Amino acid sequence: MHSSPSCRLRPSSTNTWRLDLANAKIKRIAILGATGSIGQSTIDVVLRHPDRFKVETLTANTNAHQLAVLCEVLSPSTVCMADGEAAAQLSRLLEKKGIRAEVLTGEEGLIACATHPSVDSVMAAIVGAAGLKSTLAACQAGKTVLLANKEALVMSGALLIEAIQQGGATLLPIDSEHNAIFQCLAPHTRADLRSKGVRRIILTASGGPFRTRARDSLARVTPDEACAHPKWVMGRKISVDSATMMNKGLEIIEAHWLFGAPREQIEVVIHPQSVVHSMVEYVDGSVIAQLGNPDMRTPIAHALAFPDRIESGVESLNLPAIGGLNFEKPDTNQFPAIRLAYEALQAGGTAPIVLNAANEMAVASFLSGKLPFLAITQVIENVLQGSAPEPVSGIEHVLAVDSMARELAAIAIQRACERR
Repeated sequence: MHSSPSCRLRPSSTNTWRLDLANAKIKRIAILGATGSIGQSTIDVVLRHPDRFKVETLTANTNAHQLAVLCEVLSPSTVCMADGEAAAQLSRLLEKKGIRAEVLTGEEGLIACATHPSVDSVMAAIVGAAGLKSTLAACQAGKTVLLANKEALVMSGALLIEAIQQGGATLLPIDSEHNAIFQCLAPHTRADLRSKGVRRIILTASGGPFRTRARDSLARVTPDEACAHPKWVMGRKISVDSATMMNKGLEIIEAHWLFGAPREQIEVVIHPQSVVHSMVEYVDGSVIAQLGNPDMRTPIAHALAFPDRIESGVESLNLPAIGGLNFEKPDTNQFPAIRLAYEALQAGGTAPIVLNAANEMAVASFLSGKLPFLAITQVIENVLQGSAPEPVSGIEHVLAVDSMARELAAIAIQRACERR
């Protein structure tokens, strides 16, 4: 693990206090997916602590203008756009602003930013399968990886864990639920949970915007309705995942790989207030929970400064104002995505890859206005049923299965759209 900053205040000869930076180590950060919601929250925390963090590399998909603004503020040495035309646009914008930064493009550029020799910690915040190779490369390079891209673990959990062990990397979870579990379990993470006295891991879920709606009333749900989360501010893809509860399904698989927890040791409860972010129950009956306001800056600040604690900008939790905390058992008829995720985890091998690929395709089709909301999980189930799971042999195998599942999903989506 890379050392954390060690700044101390010491008295000077004039009896005033000065900041001793002699032994301080500023963490140099790569933010993959800088223009997304996690990237923006990361930058907010980083800017609150200029004595602790320096952003070395930034990446984005196509938003050259926003990345150029971030370059003005953060002065990275290297930046990358996934899109070649956007990279050329960014180069022109930086030249016009007089900003000197190396501009890279594509997956090779993304990997170069994730493995930059000056970088200590990598915020892996690219949504979906697009962030897989760069996250894996950061692990192989021995970086401290702050994992917000749950799909990387869902698709290639065994490969990622192996890369962490071989590369000497440190993996810190950013999802609020897994970060909460990490805090409740610390200092052990992938130890044998039963030997540590853990009975079960309890993932909390808000239930999304449709928790109290009858399933048959969701047939004409619009993308804007699905993205109107009652508690969290998130990107559109993850907001739809929350509405279907596939987000929680993916988190079940993520928890399995992060903490070495078997399927039967991972439970989900609905918690509409989103104050308890997750819990760990021990064999003596103790249940340890992590609470806080629903703000991603809390887990981001925890992981950025780990093992230290720093101010994140999040308001203190006002329990009297909240008044009460409620918990419900999830309805898998209302939210079949949870059942599908458990089934994919049980099947193992390539099944989680298929689950994730089909979900990404179905959500994209829904957001474009083509696929009905209720058909999202139907498409996923159809693709899972049409794909026999097999052992994962390597990253190229992962990508091949991902491609195959997307082709099957495209067919299933087309059929679902024709039945509208």
